[in-house]
Amino acid sequence: MFKKLGSRQVLSHTVQEQIESAIQSRTLAPGDRLPTELELCSQFGVSRTVLREALRGLSAKGLVSIEKGRGMFIRELTASFVVDPMRLYLSLNFPSVGALEVVQARQVMEPAMAALAARNRTSEMVQELKENLEKMKQLTGNLAAFAETDGDFHVLLARATCNPILPLVIEPIRKLMPKISMALYEVVEEARDMAILYHTRLFEAIEAGKEESARRCMVEHLKAAEQHIRATLEHKQMSNFCLN
Repeated sequence: MFKKLGSRQVLSHTVQEQIESAIQSRTLAPGDRLPTELELCSQFGVSRTVLREALRGLSAKGLVSIEKGRGMFIRELTASFVVDPMRLYLSLNFPSVGALEVVQARQVMEPAMAALAARNRTSEMVQELKENLEKMKQLTGNLAAFAETDGDFHVLLARATCNPILPLVIEPIRKLMPKISMALYEVVEEARDMAILYHTRLFEAIEAGKEESARRCMVEHLKAAEQHIRATLEHKQMSNFCLN
């Protein structure tokens, strides 16, 4: 399956690249067992030290699972392999990112997503949005649960676009939202009622397939969210509040 390597190459890196390439091409599929260490060393023409270093790199990427006593297996990749590193990247590299930056990023993306959801939604997705909306209405007295459900609505909306890239883009941002929502719910009394109002309008536009109405409603929703954030910042006498 694999080619022997020349002695001058960076062996472990090249071993890792070849196995990763086999995974990407589906030559190796999720759940497949890799050959034993001895067999892989023979195929690549490398030592166990080189091979184990390559396998550690693949394991760190989440591509390979090494199970003691059972062997080495190709892992099933989930959205968390994309979402969690991106969230960590934001936390480590942009520690000063605040509520205003988050809502501004959402203002760029989510109106177009709402319109696309209205165009492409399925009956199953409409039902999921409806159930989320009903759950929100029942949680108005529980700030933490309400904030989480609010964020979930926007992920469901991204899924309703039927574009598999968009949920991956919006999910890391959604994970930043509860802290923002909790802060403004505590300060802006009407924020929860307005969230339900705009989510209801968004749901109705998406269910009816009204693209422009959905786009316009999301613009208004996020404009109101920005106003609530600014009111919260003024109340707390802060120029912004960071998310870490």
